[in-house]
Amino acid sequence: MRAALIPAYNEESRIAPVILKARKHVDMVIVCDDGSSDMRSEVAKDLGAVVVRHERNMGYGAALRTLFLEALRRNVDVAVTLDADGQHDPDFIPALIDPVERGEADVVIGSRFVEGGGAPGMSFLRRLALRFLNRVGRRAVGLDIRDTQSGMRAYSKRALKVAADAMEKGMAVSYGILKEIAGAGLRVREVPITVSYGGAKPSKNPVLHFSELIATLLRIILEERPLLYLGMPGAVLVIVGLFFGWWALDLYLSTKYFSVPMALISVGSSIAGFLLIITSFQLYVIAKIRNEIRRLREFLPSN
Repeated sequence: MRAALIPAYNEESRIAPVILKARKHVDMVIVCDDGSSDMRSEVAKDLGAVVVRHERNMGYGAALRTLFLEALRRNVDVAVTLDADGQHDPDFIPALIDPVERGEADVVIGSRFVEGGGAPGMSFLRRLALRFLNRVGRRAVGLDIRDTQSGMRAYSKRALKVAADAMEKGMAVSYGILKEIAGAGLRVREVPITVSYGGAKPSKNPVLHFSELIATLLRIILEERPLLYLGMPGAVLVIVGLFFGWWALDLYLSTKYFSVPMALISVGSSIAGFLLIITSFQLYVIAKIRNEIRRLREFLPSN
C-alpha cells in the first residue's frame, strides 16, 4: 500500500490541491493537523484524506512522527512525505516511490541539488544557508547526500520504523531522521525534484529556523564523538586549572601574596573541565546504549 504523509499547520487555503494531486499516485493520504486553528481538518476529510490531529501545535517533527506511526498502524508499505503548502509537487511521488518498490533503496530523498533538480524562486541567502547546512549536515549524519533539508522523502516500511525514533520535535527533525537512518545502515538514494519558492513565505522565522538547525547539528556532532569534542577540551581545562593553581600556591609560599585572579582561573577552569569530562562520559554511555538498542531491534520480530 502506498501513502502520502502530509504534516500541516494552518494550511487551509493551500492544502486542497496537494491532497487532490497526491491521491492520483497513492492509495491513501494521511494528514496530521498539528493543532491548526483553521478549518484544515475538515477540508482534508472532505477530500478523502485520513486526518490525525494534535490538540495543540507540537512542531514539525512531532507531526512527522505521528504520521509515521499512523502509516505503520495502517500497514503502509511505502510512504512519501510532502509539505502542505504546495512547494512540493505531488507529481514527483512516483519517482520517489519507484526505487523503494524495486528494492533499490530504503529511503529516497527528493533533492533540489542533484542534476535535474531545482529550486526556482529561492533567495540567494537561503541558497547560501542551505549550502552551508548541507555541507555540515553530511558530515554530522554520515550520509553522502546533497539535500539534507529536503522534506519530500519516500520511506519503506522498515525505514518508517527507524525514522519514528527521531527525537527532534521541530524543523530540525530532518537531521535526526537521517542520523537514525545512517545508524540503521539503510540504503539511501536521491532523485531530482523541483521545489517552487515563488511567492512563498517561510512558516517560521528564518533566523530561529537556522539557529534550531545549527543547535541540532552541534548536538548530533557532540553525541557522535563526545570524548573527542567534550572530553578533550575538558581535560585541557583541568590541566590549565591545575597549572594556575600550582602557580598561585607557589607564589603564595614564596611571597605570601595570594593572587585572586590566578585562584579564580584555577577554580573556574577546573570546574568547567570536570563538568565537560563528566558530560562527555554521560553522552558516551547514552550513545552506546542507543546503539545497542538499535542493534537489538534488528533481531526483534516486527508486528
